[in-house]
Amino acid sequence: MSYQPSSTRYDLMKYRRCGNSGLKLPALSLGLWHNFGYIDVIENSRRILHTAFDNGVTHFDLANNYGPPPGSAEENFGRILRDDFRACRDELIISTKAGYTMWEGPYGDWGSRKYLISSLDQSLKRMGLEYVDIFYHHRPDPETPLEETMQALDHIVRSGKALYAGISNYPAEKAREAIAILKKLGTPCLIHQPKYSMFERWIEGGLLNILDEEGVGCIPFSPLAQGMLTNKYLDGIPAGSRASRGVFLKESDLSEKRLTQIYKLNELALQRDQSLAQMALAWVLKDPRVTSVLIGASKPQQVIDSLKCLENLTFSEDELNSIERILKH
Repeated sequence: MSYQPSSTRYDLMKYRRCGNSGLKLPALSLGLWHNFGYIDVIENSRRILHTAFDNGVTHFDLANNYGPPPGSAEENFGRILRDDFRACRDELIISTKAGYTMWEGPYGDWGSRKYLISSLDQSLKRMGLEYVDIFYHHRPDPETPLEETMQALDHIVRSGKALYAGISNYPAEKAREAIAILKKLGTPCLIHQPKYSMFERWIEGGLLNILDEEGVGCIPFSPLAQGMLTNKYLDGIPAGSRASRGVFLKESDLSEKRLTQIYKLNELALQRDQSLAQMALAWVLKDPRVTSVLIGASKPQQVIDSLKCLENLTFSEDELNSIERILKH
């Protein structure tokens, strides 16, 4: 039996305008960074995507190198898109990126016009799409002139291969420069995708203000700090976890100080009738400069659990002060 989306999928999701654009994004978007590659069970990936869309998550975020192996997340997503979401394409925001190593040789990395255009052509082929909604430069390139990279994004939008252009991992002043170039070219920067969580606060040092001033959206990734802002590490480091395997998170990241912070934040979350993960997501979304937040999921229930953060996005002054005290000690 073919997939039939829920008729109530738009009833509870909150949608936020992306900067000064006409585009709205769901408060929670689904990132396909992990759990959607060849090493994963595609039927589980399918169920995760169904669950997300059935609950109003209309934005699916990918990159050329997502998997593992690189490229496989786009291929699997394209297969599910073709089988289950073909009739819903115009209800979806699909994004992808290029900027990290994708293939061997001098043209498969960083930010040259050659790499970005070639990479997007490959991504479109893997996903079976004529265009993506958002195409990002994934990270700044210290050697390629910024004008060349932004001109490539401008060309990509004008060619119809992407509807909007975005940047990711750009520090504040480099972002300001990129936004100015795109504005001059006539293809405004829609959105910036930075790393941001209670444990990763760098964007508060100027980037958020720049995005607000320039009318650019913000969609943070890693809001749960690689799982540290969940209940996974409340009782130490479990076997099989990312920290135990040293995958994206090292045991040294979970110092005694960090574990104490996690425990105290969890106590505060319980007082709010939330899980630690739900409070961490709500904490990111409390800022009106944040358009959406990217969540990851390895099972459908994790999507449902994350969505419950929308039931309480308000923090009292006492709660915010308590969080700051915990994070400073």
